[in-house]
Amino acid sequence: MAHFLLALKTVAPLFLVIFTGTLFSRTKAAHGPWVDVLNKYALWIGFPALVIASLIHLDPQGESYTQLILINSAYIAVCMLLAFPIARIFRFSKRLRSSLFLILSFGNVAYLGIPVLRSSFGDEILPVAAVLSAVYVFWLLTLGVILIEATGEETIRPKKLMLSLVKNPLLISVFVGVCIVLFQLKVPSFIDKTVSLFAESVTAIVLFSLGIFLGQNKIGAPREWIRVFVFVVLTMIALPVLLYFGIRTAGLNDLQFKATILDSAMPLGLTPYALAVQYKLETKLVARIVVLGTLLSVLIIPLWIAFLG
Repeated sequence: MAHFLLALKTVAPLFLVIFTGTLFSRTKAAHGPWVDVLNKYALWIGFPALVIASLIHLDPQGESYTQLILINSAYIAVCMLLAFPIARIFRFSKRLRSSLFLILSFGNVAYLGIPVLRSSFGDEILPVAAVLSAVYVFWLLTLGVILIEATGEETIRPKKLMLSLVKNPLLISVFVGVCIVLFQLKVPSFIDKTVSLFAESVTAIVLFSLGIFLGQNKIGAPREWIRVFVFVVLTMIALPVLLYFGIRTAGLNDLQFKATILDSAMPLGLTPYALAVQYKLETKLVARIVVLGTLLSVLIIPLWIAFLG
């Protein structure tokens, strides 16, 4: 119990910021394009700055991230492919099966994952968090989109797919940070401080934006939330538990192991919701999974932190 209370205390400020955003939304103090504007700032400025700031001080001769990338890539791919047997067993529609490619595999590892990891383990975990975010984004925008288009009405457009990857700010920031480290480039102190200012701003902004998003969603009838609850338990508890037992002896160091498990237990992110809208999938279901998962993460994430020590 003491470990749980300590973990809850660690992440409580993050959820208070989310609650503040919800309060602003419900009282109509924040409405309209607030979420879109704040998310664009986070996507194009805040998170790239945080990723670069966390990578440029890495020691190129330090720890390797190869095992971390391979393990998380395999986990994401397996989760996506689970959509096929689950849809077949429960006779889900094609639209719901395509939605499962997103629901089962992509937690909020950037907007919520990075702040949680940073709050729980300090700045030393930021390079790991940045690498994990890039891995999740890469597979979501490649394998995820390919599966949706290959099994739906849309035809695969390789040019558009490559363009979306090349233009993705998170992947660009990882590439920039890695180049600075590998080529041992000297970043002027004023640029370093500027990047750090943007990096420090992003946590409160994205969590506040997430709160506004939650406040804008209608509650609906209780029976409509049964399936939503099942998917939340599956993605935030059941699959991470299987991952925990599957990679305990996989050779990851302590921080990489804990970050991998915590990121796998994050609630569904906003990017899958945006893709669900774009491809005309089960948008209401996806939105409700985002809402319920984020609300339950107030308890589930501290439980995972306490469990991981």
